[in-house]
Amino acid sequence: MNEKKYSTARDTALEVLMQISSANAWSDGSLKRTIAKNRLDSRDAALATRLAYGVIQNRMLLDYYIGCYCTQRPNHLEPVILNILRIGAYQILFMDKIPHRAAVNEAVEMVKRHGRPKAAGLVNAVLRKFVTNWLDMPALPEDSAARYLSVRYSHPQWLVQRLLNEIGREETEKFLQCNNEIVPTTIQTNRLKIGNEELERELHGENVSVERHPWLDGCFTVSGTGDLESLPSFQTGHFMVQDAAARLAVLAAQPRPKDRVLDVCAAPGGKSFAMAIDMDDGGEILACDIHPHKLKLLENGAARLGIRSVRTALADGREPHAAWQGQADLVMADVPCSGLGIIRKKPEIRDKKPEELAHLPEIQQAILTNAATYVRPGGVLMYSTCTVLRAENEAVTDAFLAGHPGFMREAFALPGPIGTVNGQITLWPQRFGTDGFYICRMRKKTEGTT
Repeated sequence: MNEKKYSTARDTALEVLMQISSANAWSDGSLKRTIAKNRLDSRDAALATRLAYGVIQNRMLLDYYIGCYCTQRPNHLEPVILNILRIGAYQILFMDKIPHRAAVNEAVEMVKRHGRPKAAGLVNAVLRKFVTNWLDMPALPEDSAARYLSVRYSHPQWLVQRLLNEIGREETEKFLQCNNEIVPTTIQTNRLKIGNEELERELHGENVSVERHPWLDGCFTVSGTGDLESLPSFQTGHFMVQDAAARLAVLAAQPRPKDRVLDVCAAPGGKSFAMAIDMDDGGEILACDIHPHKLKLLENGAARLGIRSVRTALADGREPHAAWQGQADLVMADVPCSGLGIIRKKPEIRDKKPEELAHLPEIQQAILTNAATYVRPGGVLMYSTCTVLRAENEAVTDAFLAGHPGFMREAFALPGPIGTVNGQITLWPQRFGTDGFYICRMRKKTEGTT
């Protein structure tokens, strides 16, 4: 084992963790920037990613154990010292290919490199306790199911309790566990440019580990890509990155080749692009967003994929546009949400406070109500989120339908283990292997229908 390489990876992970805690940075973006800045090779980049994500995913559990072995409370430690302890502890508890002595020694050296030599003894003593007890760690608190699961899987107790109330103990624990697992990247073939078999051969030629999705045609899971966007197959627009859940939302929408489509919250554009591909790049798709820079990214994405049917507009989904009223065959409202269905990909989302999310249903309801005015009689209105909470999903569409008798939920069919859906579905990671996602399909009635 090359200890110099591993120290580089560890220092990069530490840098990312400090950025997340001090500047509220997103882990994926911070990792990408920091790995590039530090010029890590693929092996170092993989280790840095594993360490950073592993610490974020298990932070409450690691802090609980650190508190058991440290004379100071974890939240009283200097952030850099605490993050170094977390990195060392994560390696000891979760990474069997790294010797325990290396995890301890490197943590001690990291403390010194970061100008905290007086803390070396504390770090050494605490991590040696982990080494001594790693097979028999202190018992977790069991005063309640919510408290135990919160610490065990490092999710906030308020979220655990809400999930317990909504889906029960067994499903909640499976969901929390799933959020802490390593997730492969899912991609979709751009069949406007290439077929599935040809893309699979091309990816193999680029040394990418690729497997066909077990039940979703045109989708693959990939790993070992390094910087996926640097692949020639990506740059030439042969595929786009899209989780299976987002792909299923488009399949539920069932866009037709000559449809007029309005995507009211489109950025970064994945659903607009998938609809354009399903429509053979026919019809018209107006992709809207409130942020100009996101529209530019969307336009660049469409150009890379060779899509011509998508055009963009700067618009707030809550504000009416008279020229769009009653014009669309299909309106897609993938609304801003808590993101609690994609914790497994963005683990820091779990740290959101409930008060930060309390206003979301009001915004979602406003967007859905406005989006509905753009649907022509007989047209389709889609509502979706990447969260699993009923308050942002069923409660929003229930309230909308109660106030808009001109719309009704409509059944649709999805592939694989899902089958026929009676108008709405929550996709759970532990059930379907997708992101957590909600999809609701509604039809605007024509005159004379009930």
